[in-house]
Amino acid sequence: MLNKPRMLTPGPTPIPAAVRLAMAQDMIHHRKPAFKAVMAETQRLLRPLFGTAQPVLPLSCSGTGAMTAAVTNLFSAGEKVVVVEGGKFGQRWTEIARSHGLVPVVIEVPWGSAVTAQAVKQTLEQHGDAAGVLVQCSETSTGVMHPVREIAAVTRSAETLLVVDGISSVGLSPCPMDEWGVDCLLTGSQKGLMLPPGLALIALSERAWARTATVTPSCFYFNLRAERKNAEADQTLFTTPVSLIIGLRESLRMYEETGLEEVFRKQWALTQMVRTGVSAMGLAPFVAADYGWGLTSIALPGGIDGTAVLAHAAQHYGVIMAGGQDHLKGRIIRMGHMGWVDWGDIAAGLHALAESYRACGGYIGCRDYIEQALQAYNEALLSYAENNPFA
Repeated sequence: MLNKPRMLTPGPTPIPAAVRLAMAQDMIHHRKPAFKAVMAETQRLLRPLFGTAQPVLPLSCSGTGAMTAAVTNLFSAGEKVVVVEGGKFGQRWTEIARSHGLVPVVIEVPWGSAVTAQAVKQTLEQHGDAAGVLVQCSETSTGVMHPVREIAAVTRSAETLLVVDGISSVGLSPCPMDEWGVDCLLTGSQKGLMLPPGLALIALSERAWARTATVTPSCFYFNLRAERKNAEADQTLFTTPVSLIIGLRESLRMYEETGLEEVFRKQWALTQMVRTGVSAMGLAPFVAADYGWGLTSIALPGGIDGTAVLAHAAQHYGVIMAGGQDHLKGRIIRMGHMGWVDWGDIAAGLHALAESYRACGGYIGCRDYIEQALQAYNEALLSYAENNPFA
């Protein structure tokens, strides 16, 4: 049987036809007026997405490259930084910091739980010389959302820079960096922005830019002050992935046309749809509270091999999802609902999950899980203004 392929992973995500067509245009030169016009419009559209009056810099790399750029431009070897480790990508902050000679002070959080602002405050009180706090907004390996707004209130009082990995949250849930007081926010192209991998975006606050003046970048390729100077001329420091920038402009036009708040409303509703459908099946979301809006991790009972469930869903239903990482491999399934994904894709994903779980030895006693999920979706759309936790 032929099935429509559905990409429900935490990234890459499906790409809209309009974006694919934009990227298929004839190549233009990255130092000529045609590209400068693209960059000028892209910059205008990026600032509302990040919630900042500062420039948003495109970097030719993955999201990990932007994480590296943040560390190497904001901190110097020997400085202390507080790192929140609640998953695979929290650990990546620690690895990047150590590789550039920083001294990480790690706050370990159980995978599936969010850090508290109080824990960050206490750590900063114990380590008053810490130059920054590094945290994920949404931890992609688990689906947890850390309380960035509350942490930002702590770091502002402590005069410590807050660096936020928004790779699976920018364009999916609110994180207005100027309003909240985030000093550095970064993301990658392959998730909420509905683009192929290969492009990262990073923005700094005024005090973060002031900090860069005191730091000599420890990486030649990532020089944010030089990137900013080029951005002011609608250019990039080095050769840029022109087609990805053109695709980004088209994606941002879609955001502008739809309205960012409407995008958030849809993401909130899709999240409630997945969580309700999974619970109706008799399974449980891995993250009980403080969950992100772009992916949901589903805990599997003992005796069920998550790798086998994923393979069955892909082979028999054309639905591609992701598994757990490290000690969660085979124990959870991560279903993405970000970017160019709608309720029909999620209904198909829930069906594929249920039938594949059953085929691998699991028991689904409820037959109306999709009906319950759709009801939750519609109710969430209607009640978003009252129930949005960021309102």
